Amino acid sequence: MQSLPKAGGAEQITEALRRSGVLGDGRVTEVTVEKSFATVVSYIFRLRLTYEGAPAGAPPSLMLKTGLVGGPGGEWEGGRNEVAFYAEVASATPEGLVPRCFDAHWDAGTKAWHLLLEDLTDSHFIATRWPVPPTVEQCKTIVRTQARFHAAWWDDARLGTIVSKWPDDAAMDQFTQRLSDNFALFAKDLGDRLSVERRELYRRLLEQAPRLVARYRRRHHMTVVHGDAHVWNCFLSKAGGPRDAKLFDWDTWRLGVGTADLGYMMAMHWYPERRKRTEGGLLDAYHDELMAHGVQGYDRQALQDDYRLSVLWLVTLPIWQHAGKIPAVIWWNNLERIHLAFDDLGCRELLA
Repeated sequence: MQSLPKAGGAEQITEALRRSGVLGDGRVTEVTVEKSFATVVSYIFRLRLTYEGAPAGAPPSLMLKTGLVGGPGGEWEGGRNEVAFYAEVASATPEGLVPRCFDAHWDAGTKAWHLLLEDLTDSHFIATRWPVPPTVEQCKTIVRTQARFHAAWWDDARLGTIVSKWPDDAAMDQFTQRLSDNFALFAKDLGDRLSVERRELYRRLLEQAPRLVARYRRRHHMTVVHGDAHVWNCFLSKAGGPRDAKLFDWDTWRLGVGTADLGYMMAMHWYPERRKRTEGGLLDAYHDELMAHGVQGYDRQALQDDYRLSVLWLVTLPIWQHAGKIPAVIWWNNLERIHLAFDDLGCRELLA
């Protein structure tokens, strides 16, 4: 069990809640850890708060998310990106799409970080336990929530200026070189478990990368992408409201094409029978929601083309996960499923 960091102290939480405007002159007098648990890359504390002089709206409990002692390591620099998300993006996003954050901090020197988030335990739930997929209706709620978030940032003038930065040519070249280096290690570690055919596929993808990134260089029909948008990173409302779902766990967000999140949700995590049966309808629901929230000039075929290109690029994700020392139970199964989707969607044609 990991010990509660200083950010979980009564004085520190008092200061955070006062800055957020929910505590007034009141103060937290006691913090009790009701539950704590590790995820793959972080550690979560559910904190019960006792107050003195607090207003009626002060939160009775909070979730404290922090770094996992002895986490994956490798290329992974956990926390920094998620703290940036709550600083740059969440505060400018329409209410109700992401959990409210009361404090976010990342220390460049020590790499220590934490997030103090609203506790949704009593009002929301995660649809299923990994790896079982949710029902179709629950999946529709999730993709519509993704669409509303994507629409809120669709081609927003702040992208690349106030919110993150667009990668320049040098950054694109560096990305391709890192991918090539990581693939070499990936292929070496897997040996004959990575077939000659798949090795050739990756060689061809690296060769064609300068052409394939042209879609991203256009910086049109782009948005803020979650980057880890599997169905277990969405809280659904216990009250049953389909518009009260919230997306969480933003440590891999970036600027990109919205279909990257859809491909990650379906093509990366679902086996062919379910994916083929539900994929089209969920893409329809996503597109309908985009249109309903003001996105223009992006027809259903454009969505399909982007989805296919996103699945093409997602075959590289297990390589990055392997480099980041994510457990093999995750990246190995992802590798097999994404190659099945790659074949089903004819993504090899994009390498011609």
